[in-house]
Amino acid sequence: MRKLLQDLFEKRLDLFVSEKRGNKLFFPKAERKHAAAAKRSAEIVKVKVSGNIIEEGVEDEFQTVKYHAHYQYLIKQKDLLYLEEEMEVRIAKFYKGALVMDEEITMPISNPQQDQDVTDSHLDEPDHRISYSYNRLKAVQYAERWWNTHNPAFKSFENNCTNYISQCLRAGEAPMRGHPNRGNGWWYQYTNWSYSWAVAHSLKNYLGNSKNGLRAREVSSPDQLILGDIICYDFEGDGRFNHNTIVTGKDANGMPLVNANTYNSRMRYWAYEDSTAYTPNIKYKFYAIIDE
Repeated sequence: MRKLLQDLFEKRLDLFVSEKRGNKLFFPKAERKHAAAAKRSAEIVKVKVSGNIIEEGVEDEFQTVKYHAHYQYLIKQKDLLYLEEEMEVRIAKFYKGALVMDEEITMPISNPQQDQDVTDSHLDEPDHRISYSYNRLKAVQYAERWWNTHNPAFKSFENNCTNYISQCLRAGEAPMRGHPNRGNGWWYQYTNWSYSWAVAHSLKNYLGNSKNGLRAREVSSPDQLILGDIICYDFEGDGRFNHNTIVTGKDANGMPLVNANTYNSRMRYWAYEDSTAYTPNIKYKFYAIIDE
């Protein structure tokens, strides 16, 4: 099975690199990545992919394997070279050694058990201002350290994007407040947490409304963001935000590159046009964290 998976990786690599793309095989992921890069005059010049088997099975003459795929893309844009990375969980099926199916295992970005209407966190504001200084370097260092692995100090969710972003903000010394009311403030304690800590839409509401502790200013365009700032995503454009990322770099045009969880990725272009979750109706919110 490992040999079959390695052969699959080798065939897919050629579909990512522009100079080798004469291959007639179609791989939607490679097409999306190239189309998104071309829109900003960038090019994928080298790709590495590695993986590990999660589980495998055999039924009659069919072999099935569920696996992690770790992609590393060397991106060239003008005079800038940088490395983008992402992880996927995929499932492949082989018949007598021939590939018959290989697809990404997708999951809903929002967790229905968490995704619920909560009281606006700004309604219960203390009279005194909590003073702090947001340490952007520490927030970004944390985002880089934990983009593809779980910090055991925190609970891990199946849909972990907002939990990860909250951890990054906390690593940047943003103050927590509101405990023990889950519908107020932004906080994490042991086995309990506020909705805004772990629910994408609730964090978006908190950042847009908080007048104390961790606060943010909404800006009109992504180029106004700097490292440590936050982007919120409503993929369907229905008013319910279901994903968050943190800015960890800038491309050659000064546009944000972001890290995220759930679909673990780092230094990804902010617009997410290469994502299977992307739709033409997507809406964004751009939040610059306010430094006290």
